[in-house]
Amino acid sequence: MLPDLVTEIPGPGSLELAEKLRRYESQNVTYTADDWPVFWDRASGTNVWDADGNRYLDVTSAFGVAGLGHTPESLTEVIHSQSEKLIHGMGDVHPTELKVDVCQLLSEMTFERWGLGVGKSVLSNSGSDAVESALKTAFIATGKPGVICFTNGYHGLGYGALLGGGFKKFRQPFEPQLAEVRVSLSFPKTEEEVIELKADLAALDSSSIGALLVEPIQGRGGKVIPPHGFLAVLQDWCSAHDVILIFDEIYSGFNRTGKLFACEWEGVYPDLICLGKALSGGYPISACVGKAEVMDKWPVSSGEALHTSTFLGNPLGCAMAVKALNIHKDESVAADVLRQGDELKAMLSDLESPLIHEVRGRGLMIGIELRHLDGSPAGDVVGEILSKMLSQGVIMLADGPAGNILSFTPPFYMKLGELVFVVETLRRLLDELKLSLTERSL
Repeated sequence: MLPDLVTEIPGPGSLELAEKLRRYESQNVTYTADDWPVFWDRASGTNVWDADGNRYLDVTSAFGVAGLGHTPESLTEVIHSQSEKLIHGMGDVHPTELKVDVCQLLSEMTFERWGLGVGKSVLSNSGSDAVESALKTAFIATGKPGVICFTNGYHGLGYGALLGGGFKKFRQPFEPQLAEVRVSLSFPKTEEEVIELKADLAALDSSSIGALLVEPIQGRGGKVIPPHGFLAVLQDWCSAHDVILIFDEIYSGFNRTGKLFACEWEGVYPDLICLGKALSGGYPISACVGKAEVMDKWPVSSGEALHTSTFLGNPLGCAMAVKALNIHKDESVAADVLRQGDELKAMLSDLESPLIHEVRGRGLMIGIELRHLDGSPAGDVVGEILSKMLSQGVIMLADGPAGNILSFTPPFYMKLGELVFVVETLRRLLDELKLSLTERSL
């Protein structure tokens, strides 16, 4: 075990806070059990300390946000300096220069970099907000309300974002309040499935479809990488049918997959791209960035924007975003992610267990799919592993509709020794499970 890692989980501080949280927070929000959660107190780099002083290794980057590490000095200096000048502004009435800088950087890093001209942005606060901005833009541009989406796609939980959501468990409770504008297609995993998708698209009546919403690589859906050519098929179909192509890169953007954006692996670029999470490295800010000719379908503001929010272009978030974007522009960041991702994936691929169905991913966006011996998703086993890894000082998450994908999205600069510790801890747990499976079969 690495020195000074956990001693007692959850400790008395976390247990007391969990009890208090159950009293005051909606019971649907935070999962609590005897061994879950721990309450974060501070973090630095790849390490997190809880309310009891226990130290953990974080292989989640806190939902993919802290790719540059937790509380890096470059970002804490920026937010400290900005907080002494201006904490809140009037982003859509009297904005700051920082908002201008963020929009310019986003244009330069996306559509200008791709040779497609200027990109224009709608800034917002969350990934779900960015997706809703994109769906509204597509409707404004085409006048067609329909949305094509994909199985196991995750785009946030706001009502607008749920229009393109592919997780049944999130949509079903609110189905009566959702407009019936969705066309759901299967997210392909093989070249044969891409051929089937082409046939499905050809059979669609596109007269009412204005948007196609897709993750170039699925994140919460299970770290699924589609076959090469998938994005090109979508682009060709959208171009032929006056449909706005929207890439949700909220999770996969900003070097997470070893390229600045995941769509660059195929060299296919959207009409609109949704960005968030790592955009600022920790402050709630997101963006829908689009081709100028698409974004300019919105009417010129007459003094009352059709789509805005109170905290749009918040100066703290914009200051952090400017700094984070300038770091992400450095091509060495992507190179480092690729190198670390190759090291981690090689170690994970070396694990042996009858439960491991597949190790997949790109860059530092990797998943291990676990299945029972009968082929059914082993979400129960993954849940057990998450709790045991936590007790050993490792913070992890699960992906996939059945929760049977162990997710690895660590900060970009986790030390090799830390990665080895995580993998070897997981190896011991899998060996214990293998022994348990063998005993059950006797």
